[in-house]
Amino acid sequence: MNQENIIQSAPFPAGTVFLASLGCPRNRVDSEMILGALSGAGFAVAADPADADIIVVNTCGFVQDAVNESIDVILELARFRTEGSCRKLIVCGCLVQRYGEELATALPEADLFLGTSELSEVLAAAKGAYPRADTGPALCLSAQTAIPPLPGPDDGRLRTTPHMAYLKIAEGCPEHCTFCVIPKLRGKLRSKPREDILAEARLLAASGCREIVLVAQETTAWGMDLPGRPGFSALLSATAEALPDVWIRFLYGHPARVSDELLSIMASHPNICPYLDIPVQHASAPVLKRMGRHYNEKELVKLFSRIRKKLPGCALRTTLLTGFPGETASDVAKLRAFMEEVRFDHLGVFAYSDGPDLASHALPDHVPKREAKARAKALMTLQAAISREKNKQHAGQTVPVLITGTSDKKTFPWAGRTMLQAPEIDGLTFVAAQDTAPGEIVEVTIIRSSTFDLFARKEKIEKE
Repeated sequence: MNQENIIQSAPFPAGTVFLASLGCPRNRVDSEMILGALSGAGFAVAADPADADIIVVNTCGFVQDAVNESIDVILELARFRTEGSCRKLIVCGCLVQRYGEELATALPEADLFLGTSELSEVLAAAKGAYPRADTGPALCLSAQTAIPPLPGPDDGRLRTTPHMAYLKIAEGCPEHCTFCVIPKLRGKLRSKPREDILAEARLLAASGCREIVLVAQETTAWGMDLPGRPGFSALLSATAEALPDVWIRFLYGHPARVSDELLSIMASHPNICPYLDIPVQHASAPVLKRMGRHYNEKELVKLFSRIRKKLPGCALRTTLLTGFPGETASDVAKLRAFMEEVRFDHLGVFAYSDGPDLASHALPDHVPKREAKARAKALMTLQAAISREKNKQHAGQTVPVLITGTSDKKTFPWAGRTMLQAPEIDGLTFVAAQDTAPGEIVEVTIIRSSTFDLFARKEKIEKE
């Protein structure tokens, strides 16, 4: 887990590897585990693919845009098989799990394809296993069961994000949403044991993490498959208590599992970020029913009202889906009214992505792609106005900010995040300060805002 220990254990590199990690934070964790295994075996990590003997692409195959991006990256990196020093191109992850042999046939540029169950085989492949045949498509290994092993705290990991880390607490998903392919890619819910999670969190903190983000496909479902069905609320509390000086955040909660107990625990621990990411997908009852989501608009409005009552100042984030089969203009109007009533702090909208392996593919009345994207764009325009208004309300507040690096703004040379901004998906807080550094948590006063970002001045500067 400790990056320095991994590097020191392998002073004589067996080769050089470059890894491109695509998709979600859960994929990022998988990629860091792959890098940890390779580093522990003596491979150096290259920052430039031109310098790598081995190139690994950990793909995403969730929606068509992610599929297209993965294929583009594979083809882009394949040129180093002839232009650089690369001797093996390994493609792994969700795209392989979803399309398997079809992908291996379509992309002869790669040497090996490994599904989500075979990520541990990247090391063996880098060492020379699974050589490319002289003729025919590359070998593809992708178990249909999609049950990869759950790594423990003693497994090597090479972090790629300074000062923060994602901690994957479970694999797979207990839900059966008709638009989602995750159960096929990752299998059923399998929760990591509580003590393994706490041990890993302590190691991450010891390695310099100032923020740990708990993630899973459905994070609040953690423990449903374990003996005694321990709840996520207790795990969150235990993690916060074990690391009182580290920010604890979690992403991807299900509306049905945001309980009063969970909200009370969040309120009672100052190091738990007052931030809830609850993807609701839609607000129209007919659409939600076809999606396999078992709630309605009234229940959602009541949920977010309850959150704001019990956690004043909590940032709310959600994800919406437009263009789902059968969605009408009336359904979109309901969704728009829902956004205007709840007024989320952060919100993302995506157009429905179809596929023959989705249950929703068989539904009637598919919405044209162009219309689905137009609906998504219109909702994001509405959200931009809401975000501008919400951000203005932070002016004058004094809040802690985790400095993540420098910025290109002359007056505000530092960039960071408040507890109300999640890494990589929300806006940033730009800070005017002279005496700070990445990894520090500093008190700042918000002085102005834009649509998605905040601008602040460090308290010490105000007093001088």
